[in-house]
Amino acid sequence: MQGRGAFVRVGALVLGGALLLVGLVWFLGGRHIRNGTLFETYFRESVQGLEVGAPVKYRGVTIGRVTEIGLVAAEYSPGPTVPLDRQIYRLVLVRALVDTKKIAQLPDTEDAVALGLRARLSSTGLTGVAYIEMDFVNPRRYPAEDVPWKPTAEYIPSIPSTLTQVQDAAQQFLSRLDQVDLVRLSDTMTTLLASLQSSLADGDAHTVLVRLATLLQTADETIKAADVGALSADLRRTSAAMRALAEDRDLRRTLANAAVASDRLAAASAQLPELLGSIRSTTRRADHGVADVQAAIGPLLRDLQASAANLRELTEALRRNPAQLVTGQPPPRPAERGR
Repeated sequence: MQGRGAFVRVGALVLGGALLLVGLVWFLGGRHIRNGTLFETYFRESVQGLEVGAPVKYRGVTIGRVTEIGLVAAEYSPGPTVPLDRQIYRLVLVRALVDTKKIAQLPDTEDAVALGLRARLSSTGLTGVAYIEMDFVNPRRYPAEDVPWKPTAEYIPSIPSTLTQVQDAAQQFLSRLDQVDLVRLSDTMTTLLASLQSSLADGDAHTVLVRLATLLQTADETIKAADVGALSADLRRTSAAMRALAEDRDLRRTLANAAVASDRLAAASAQLPELLGSIRSTTRRADHGVADVQAAIGPLLRDLQASAANLRELTEALRRNPAQLVTGQPPPRPAERGR
């Protein structure tokens, strides 16, 4: 009886521990996400390491938990036979419950997907615990994939994980590397090195190197033969003379006077258009005055010309008959004189 009671106590203790463990799991995992929205997504890659209850995060913030992991072929098979020839029925189905209280007011799921909302498989490290990460990406680079069935929950498209992208890039690089003819490349490199060695030994490159060595030797001898100390002294004296010239008061005064003269010349140049305008106006007035004088002198000259003509006739008449000036009568005609 005592042994039987011990077994009962041990069984009760084990049962109580199991219940306590279940309660703890419920408290840590599901108690905080009792009310939320159910989402589902589909992955083309392996979800190894992802378990039910794994967190769903948005930029590092936990917003939900994974509730179901399965296969699309078992959930949305179009018939009794699964069409495994179609790649879309070989996807992995993941459903997650997201606590809407931890998300601000967002548009509808379709609008969010159109803006670039995607789900991605991530992990805390290279071999850490996997979780679902949601974030907004470029929708043109990662377009949403249409599915031929009606999702049970809100559908969020997925994108490859970072590790998968690295693996795909490495596989593409290796496939391109396999297409390279390494033997031919090695033969080409060997031939190139042999040609280069021959050129350096007795070819054009050897001649260029010999000439370059001669040029460097000549330059070295020229530098050694040059009086660098005297040249440096001359440069110092020239620099000192230029500094003294720059600090000369007369030169500064001359430059100041030149600046003043330049300002005055600029002021005079600014007044030059006005002066030219005045000269043009005066010239136009003089032209009008000359025209008026010419118009007034013309009749006077004509009258003087007529008076001169009359005076010439009178003088001619007096020359022919001077008595006319005394008698005032014209001289008798030649017929009257004969009578």
